[in-house]
Amino acid sequence: MSYYFTSESVSEGHPDKVADQISDSILDAMLAQDPNSRVACETLVTTGLVTLAGEITTNAYVDVQEITRNTIQNIGYTKDEYMFSSNSCAIISALHSQSPDIAQGVNEGDNKEQGAGDQGMMFGFATNESDNLMPLTLEISHLLVEELARIRKEGKLMKYLRPDAKSQVTIEYDEKHRPLKIDTIVVSTQHDDFIKPSDKHSKAEVETEMQVKIKDDILKYLIPAVKKRLPKRIQKLFNDSIKYYINPTGVFIIGGPHGDSGLTGRKIIVDTYGGRGAHGGGAFSGKDPSKVDRSAAYAARHLAKNLVAAGIAEQALVQLSYAIGIAEPISINVNTFRTAKIKKTDGQISDKIIELLKDDFKPKSIIERLKLKNPIYTETAAYGHMGRQPYNKEVDVAYVTIEEKNGHKIETRKYQKKNVEFFTWEKLDYVDKIKKAFEIA
Repeated sequence: MSYYFTSESVSEGHPDKVADQISDSILDAMLAQDPNSRVACETLVTTGLVTLAGEITTNAYVDVQEITRNTIQNIGYTKDEYMFSSNSCAIISALHSQSPDIAQGVNEGDNKEQGAGDQGMMFGFATNESDNLMPLTLEISHLLVEELARIRKEGKLMKYLRPDAKSQVTIEYDEKHRPLKIDTIVVSTQHDDFIKPSDKHSKAEVETEMQVKIKDDILKYLIPAVKKRLPKRIQKLFNDSIKYYINPTGVFIIGGPHGDSGLTGRKIIVDTYGGRGAHGGGAFSGKDPSKVDRSAAYAARHLAKNLVAAGIAEQALVQLSYAIGIAEPISINVNTFRTAKIKKTDGQISDKIIELLKDDFKPKSIIERLKLKNPIYTETAAYGHMGRQPYNKEVDVAYVTIEEKNGHKIETRKYQKKNVEFFTWEKLDYVDKIKKAFEIA
């Protein structure tokens, strides 16, 4: 029997994603000066206001006001009519130093390894239904809002677009979890009040006219742009019977932080696997990699993706768990959902992974092998942390050094360019190691 599965995504202008991007921009600015910064930055956005809170331990000096305004400007909230703009919003900072009780469990000492920054469980998932080994419902949902933002920023088509938007995709699968067709696409996009009522047209008629125009443009410009970015086998899932719901409530003029308040970490399912697999509950944005909520979730995705790519299974869900202050993971579990391609049970696969890679999942090892002390996180804060293409880019870094001379502390900053790897957890660099361990030709 076939079944239906749905995932959603949101644009960079969604209020929760605005909050995520501000938090990660502040994190990146601190890591660019002090790679050992400890950051837990939470952001609240609402009408005309940004509030920053959390715990920071760093040698960096960062102008959080400037970073916040630049982030909001880059997203596209630049007009006062949005009731939330980069130039006019108020910014309140309540950031303070990290608790010493937490720090003593996380800090690496002479006789102990760096411990986990908190207890909890983290999950990583991969499936072979798409080229990037992500759930297809989520991949297409991300592409819809990402392309919508590109069209908005180019300013040549659909000039009425505003930054806030959401998407949702439902796909029909067969009993072997293979996608058969796209059943439903939902797109809700904020827009200008670009048609005004007149003596001949009522407000309701004008709203209907705007809705029709937006739907026509979505079908004419957005859907073809999304299809173009997908492989031909996925393009075939688009069909004439797809049900499209475009701005189904009618108008969507009031949006962004004025329409709804936004909070860091409130889109964790959008950030991960669109509801597939599982989620441990911990958010990512605004957290430095000593927090295993973030770093271990990336490591779990890395393992799950490499397991599927190595041919161990068609799907894999990896669970890691930690205790605060303890370096070794408490447990490592692999679930293949009965899709294993080798003659081993999930328990046997898990045991082999523990034997082969257990030390790789200590917090310090994760941070080092995935190169997580770099300013790489703003790029993750919209359109998903997983399933992205790894790439290299030069970034500006300014390492801070503090020396004591004649009883005074002297701080210096050395500015330089650094070549940095982004989305390292998406690399397939464990495939050969896994194949060898499981004796796969």
